[in-house]
Amino acid sequence: MTDAPFLRFGTPQGRMTRGGIIAVADHASNRVPDDIELGIPAELMDKHIAIDIGTAGIAERLARKHGIPAQVATVSRLVIDLHRNEGDDALVVTSSDGHTIPGNIGADVERRIAEYHRPYHEAFAEMVAEARPALILAIHSFTPIMGSTGEERPWDVGLLYNQDDSAARIAIDSFTDMGFTVGDNEPYSGKQLNATMDRHAEANGIPYLTIEVRQDLVARKSHQAVWAERIAQVAQQVLAALGPR
Repeated sequence: MTDAPFLRFGTPQGRMTRGGIIAVADHASNRVPDDIELGIPAELMDKHIAIDIGTAGIAERLARKHGIPAQVATVSRLVIDLHRNEGDDALVVTSSDGHTIPGNIGADVERRIAEYHRPYHEAFAEMVAEARPALILAIHSFTPIMGSTGEERPWDVGLLYNQDDSAARIAIDSFTDMGFTVGDNEPYSGKQLNATMDRHAEANGIPYLTIEVRQDLVARKSHQAVWAERIAQVAQQVLAALGPR
C-alpha cells in the first residue's frame, strides 16, 4: 500500500482527457498508518465509522471500465476525515457512532493535516486543473440503519448538493427512472457537509454529483461493478442534459 494519502486510477502516464468526467472517493480506505494507534477493536475498522464500504471498488471500476479517472483515499476517516475542511472540529474525531477513539485524544492534528489532508486535496486540485472536467463525481456510501438512532434509511441511492444542484436534479430523475428510491439531499444534506465538492467543484463552477449508495447494495465486488455501470450511465445522461458550458 502506498504511503501517500491517495491512489489514482485511470490516468496512464499521467494523461487525462480534458472536458470529461473525473471521480473522487474521500472515504474509500480503512488503512491506519503504522505510526498511528487508534486504540479501538480491529472489527470496527470494517464498519462505516472507518470506511465507506464499496466505494473503492466503484471508483476503480469507473476508471478501468468506464474511462472516468478517479482519486481514492488511502487512509481511514478515523485517521483524518478528508471530507472536512481544515479547522473543522470533526477533522480528527475522538468519538464516532458511540465509540471512543482513544488514539485521537490529544492527537497532533496539524501533523495529520500536513501528511494526509493537505497533500490529498492539493493532488485533487491538480487533477481538476489538468482534466478541466465538465463533471465531477464524489462517491460515498451509507448504512441501511442509522447506528445512533436505529432509524431505517429507505433510499437506495442519494444525491447531495450545496448551492449548485444542477447536476443532482438530473441525476435524481435518472436514478428514479431506473426504479430506485432516491434521496434528495438524503441521507445527509450537502448544505451541512459538502467540503470536497465545495472546494473543488462549486468554487470552480464545475457541476458535480455527490452520490451516496446504500452499503448493503455495494458490499460485493459484483455489485460494485453493477453500480459503477449505473453511475457511469447516469453521469453521461447528466453531461448530455447540461450541454456545453
